[in-house]
Order: sequence, then structure tokens, then C-alpha cells
Amino acid sequence: MSNTRIIDEDFISRLEAVSLYMQIPMQGYFGGNHRTKTYGNTVEFADFRTYQLGDDIRRIDWNVYSRFEKYFIRLFVDEKQMHTQIFLDCSASMGKTDPDKGLYAMRVAAALAFLSVKNMDKTSLKRIRGNFAEDAGGLIVGKAAFYRAVGELEETVFAGTADLATAITHTDSGADNGLTVIISDFLTESDWKKAVNYLLYRKRQVMLIQVLSPEELDPGYKGRVRMSDSEAEDVLDERNMKMRITRAEVETYRLALHDYLSDIKSFCAGRGVSFFSVRSDDPVEKLIFGKLNEAEAVR
Repeated sequence: MSNTRIIDEDFISRLEAVSLYMQIPMQGYFGGNHRTKTYGNTVEFADFRTYQLGDDIRRIDWNVYSRFEKYFIRLFVDEKQMHTQIFLDCSASMGKTDPDKGLYAMRVAAALAFLSVKNMDKTSLKRIRGNFAEDAGGLIVGKAAFYRAVGELEETVFAGTADLATAITHTDSGADNGLTVIISDFLTESDWKKAVNYLLYRKRQVMLIQVLSPEELDPGYKGRVRMSDSEAEDVLDERNMKMRITRAEVETYRLALHDYLSDIKSFCAGRGVSFFSVRSDDPVEKLIFGKLNEAEAVR
């Protein structure tokens, strides 16, 4: 993927108009743009309450005292800085034989990272290779750091396998302080559901974005073909096979894929996890300004 531009200034300017949206009240760090149900130290007034021993007397509203002859203190909105973690599956099936699929996945990762940075949140772009998640650009705070991370992301090579469960459960995800996005085709033997359950246990909001190529959604093979697994180590790998594909087998594949997608949707719906399945030949804007906007994941 070297020398591939993920995003351009026109796309960035359109992203300036939307924001990531947290569906649940969150605990995190001070400084961000996400409202909580607690009170804090911003300048935006929220409410009054009666003065209690130990309260900061500088917060007493003397105008209210002059009217009611009772001490009230001002309460202000508390805003938190969340930590957005974006995990990108870098296995061979995500882009080794279909560069457009890999480019699409990287563009989604970059777009969501930009939205997070725009919200003044901390952001991490993590590429999953094998059973390890490596940072692209380290902890990203601010747009300068974002552009440096995108430059590193553009050098991503899709190869080998990705153990989503091990990589994510062995990453310090923090607790109750933000959003985790997993971008993958989820066509893996790895127990990705274990990763999701781990993140939910850590009280993080979770979003899954499944990227599938047109060929994976609607295969056009027929007759005798040699099927090579993109994650196979060599031509003798048992995952490669010769077979005769009939119309009935293609239909069986489509039904199996439909059942698998239904299982993912059911799993996510039962846990309050956002799930989006997208085609890699669609514009990324269709996801960001369409599906995510309709689901109020961005606004």
C-alpha cells in the first residue's frame, strides 16, 4: 500500500461537518466534548443546588441569595475526553489480493480517527498482525499527530493472519472511557466475539465495521477452478483446493454468508454493539455520511 493516499482535503472538509456520537454516558478524562451526567468545571452553566458544608464558597450565586436569602451554588457542565481505539485487521484477506478492499478499510479507519480527533479526543490506530496490535503513530492527540499517523497507516501491508481475540484482549483498552471500533471482514477462525465481550466487560462502547469485497458478496465463479486462500503460506497449504463450482454451490455459499451475517447482527443487537456491513466498492462517504449518520453513530 506504499504511496497510496488514504484521504484528501476535500474529504476532510466534509468530515468537519459531522461528529462521533457516544450513545451512553461515559467516564473518562477531562477536556473533551462529550457530556456526562455529572457536574464539573467548564464555563457552561447547568443548574443550582443548595449550599452544603464543604462546598467552594466561590460558587455561591449572590444574586440568587439576594432574592431568596438562601445560599445556592452554581453547577457547571462536566465534559470528558474519551479515548477512541480503532483496530484494523491487517490479515491477507483484507487486502493482499484485493488492494481496493484494503484501501477502503484504511480510509474508514482514517475517517473515524479524524472525527475522534476533531472532538478533541485521544485516539489510537492499531493494526492487528498475528496476535499483536501495533500502534500506527502512537497516541494521537490533535490534527498534526493525526496526519503523521495517517502517513504511517498508508504504509500498511496486508499479509498473514490476524488473531482478533488475542490481540484485542491483550491490549490495554482502558475502562469506561470511550469507543472501540473493529474494522475487519470477520472471515476468520479467530474468536472475535471473545474480543467484543472483553471490551463490553471493560465498559467500552463497541462498533464493528465489516468490509467485504463484491466477489465475497456475490461470487461469479463456475466450472473447475483452483481456490487459493489469501492467508495460505504456500501453494501446498491445505487451505488451497481444486474444485468444480456449480450454481448450487454458489447458492449454498450465499445462504451460508447470509446466515453468518444474521448471526453477527443478532450477537451485536443482544449486546448493544453497533454493526455495519459494507462493500469495498462503495464510496467511504456512503458509510460515514449515510449508514453511520442514519444510525446516529455520527451527527
